[in-house]
Parts: sequence; C-alpha cells; structure tokens
Amino acid sequence: MRLIVPTLGGAGTADTLARILAQELERRLGQRVVVENRAGANGNIGATAAARSPPDGSTLLWGWAGTLATNPALYRDLPFDPVQDFEPVVLVGNVPNILVVNKGLGPTTLEGFTALARAEPGRLHFGSTGNGSSMHLAGELYRQTTGTDLVHVPYSGPAPATTDLLSGRIQLMFNLVTGAMPQIRGGEVLPIAVLSDRRVPQLPEVPTTAELGLPGLVFGTWFGIFAPRGTAPAVVSRINAVANEVLGNPAARQRLQDAGMEIYGGQPERLAAHLADELRRHAEIVRRSGARLD
Repeated sequence: MRLIVPTLGGAGTADTLARILAQELERRLGQRVVVENRAGANGNIGATAAARSPPDGSTLLWGWAGTLATNPALYRDLPFDPVQDFEPVVLVGNVPNILVVNKGLGPTTLEGFTALARAEPGRLHFGSTGNGSSMHLAGELYRQTTGTDLVHVPYSGPAPATTDLLSGRIQLMFNLVTGAMPQIRGGEVLPIAVLSDRRVPQLPEVPTTAELGLPGLVFGTWFGIFAPRGTAPAVVSRINAVANEVLGNPAARQRLQDAGMEIYGGQPERLAAHLADELRRHAEIVRRSGARLD
C-alpha cells in the first residue's frame, strides 16, 4: 500500500506526521505502507496522482486543509475535485496556528497586540510561506476578525520568514505550532495566542483565541486519509478501523501529539462533513483576501 504525500520528503509537519502514521498502520495492517512524496503545485500534483490511481485499496492520499480546502478557492482550473474524486476515510487530526511576535515589539497579550495593530494600521508586517498558505490565511482571518490592517509578506519557506522575524524585519507570524516551537522554547519569540478552541499540550501556558473572546479566530492545518473514488466500502471501513485503533493507542497517540497534532479520529462521515465545512470557510477567507495563484 502506498500513502501519497503531496510535499517534499524529509522535513516539514505534513511529512513527519505521515511517516509516523504509515509506520503505525503498517504494524496493524500486516502489510507494507510506503510513503510516496509527490510534491509540486501547492500539493496539486500529489492529490491528482492519488485521484487518478486505481481504486483497488493499494493507494491512499495524505490530504490536508491547504490542498483540499484552500486550493479549490485559489486555482481556477484545479486538476482534481476534493469531493468527487475521493472517498473520505478518517479525519486524523489538526495542527493549529499560533501568533508569535518579535520579542522587542512590546505587547505580551492578544488584547495588547490587537490594540497596537489598531493604533498603527499598516505598520505591522506578518510573514508566511506564500499566498494561500496556512500562515497567510490565519493572518487574513485575524485581520478580518479584528478589523486590523496588517501587511502580508510572503516568503519561499518558513526558514527565511523566521529569520526576518527574529531580526525584527517583520514583527509577527501566524506559524504552525510545530514550526514555532523551537523558537518559543528557546526564548527567541513571544507566543501570544494559539488559534484554537483548546490549549495545546506542548504549550499549556499559552492561551487560545477562543478563551480570549475570539471563538471565530480558530485556524490550523487538519489532516485526513482519503482513497480514490470507487474504493470498496469494505476497504475504506477496514482502514478507518485500523486508523482509529492507532489514534486510540497511547504510544501511537503520543508520537503524533509530540509532533504537534491534536488527535481527532471518527468515521468517514466526520471527514466528509468537515471537508464540506472547510471548503466553504476557506473559500470565504480567500475571497475576502483577494489571493489567487493563477
């Protein structure tokens, strides 16, 4: 069995989580589960390859919010349909974004930061890994929710954006928790709030936007397993059951949580409903931001 991962191998949250899950699935399925990295076009190449694979149970897609919920709003001619081309298998979990700021900026709370952003529109710059990325849309959602004016600065990757954040060239980022963790623990950046409705175990001292009075300011990258449309229900059911067994196993669960994931699980219907909701939500955020990639 191959698990197509639409990103480069060897680094990054998506690939790390995929490899942990593949190892755990392999132990329980009794068959080899090979991670196949198919990077390019913001995840579209890998998703398209999975969609066009035979629905014989030998291919799965490691899908996530950006590729399946954001890309339909960013691209006019998407080479796959996230609903029509896939069978949802299981909603695995979510990695939330976190607002981090340069230590010299001043505010230490979300209320204080928002007050500064409102007082000085257009002065604060936030970095991201590009138009339509999780970091970008999290920033756009913050702007839309709070009515503030932040300047978006897209980078080619998280490393140069983080470098500029530490130097003060940009003042903030809406990074993924996993990406921001080293700088937070090293005391290099100041965490303001996790864009979630529950605190993350890795940073239990950092409050969430929901508890700070902004329940609509919740954003992260969710992950799920999908199969090509037409895959037999018995195959989908078996993989769903084994995946839920993984997510319920304390040791496996800890491995995923250590990599930054909030654990979900459930039946295929939960993933289908989640995808439908996220397609609508991301389309509205992208529409209001004006972002396009073609």
